[in-house]
Amino acid sequence: MSDQTLYRRLGGRDALASVVDTFYDRILADDELRPFFEDVDMTKQRAHQTQFLSAVAGGPVEYDGENMAAAHEHLDISHEEYDAIAAHLDAALEIHDVPADDRETVLTAVESFRDDIVTIDASPA
Repeated sequence: MSDQTLYRRLGGRDALASVVDTFYDRILADDELRPFFEDVDMTKQRAHQTQFLSAVAGGPVEYDGENMAAAHEHLDISHEEYDAIAAHLDAALEIHDVPADDRETVLTAVESFRDDIVTIDASPA
C-alpha cells in the first residue's frame, strides 16, 4: 500500500464525487432505500456525501454538515437498511476500481458512524 493518504489513493475530490454519484444512483434505484430520499435535495446531498467521504478518507477538507445523529434521528434507519446502504457504497467503490483493501478502509471509517445513523433495532441481529 502506498504512503499516500486514502483520499489521494481514491483519486481525490473528483473521483470521490463520481463514486458518490454511482452510490446515490444505486440507492435511488433501490425500492427499499429510495423512500429515505424522496424529499431530499439530491444535489446538496451528493455534495455533502462527497465532503463527508473526503474527510473520512483523510482529504484536505473538514465535514461541516449536520451532526450525524441529529441528521438521521428522524429517519428510523434499521441495521438492515444501514447494511444495504453500506453494500451500495462498497459496490460503487468497486465499480470505480477502488482496490479491496481501500474499500475496506472506507467502509470501516463509515462503520464508525453506525450508532449515530441507526435509530431502530438497537443491536445488530
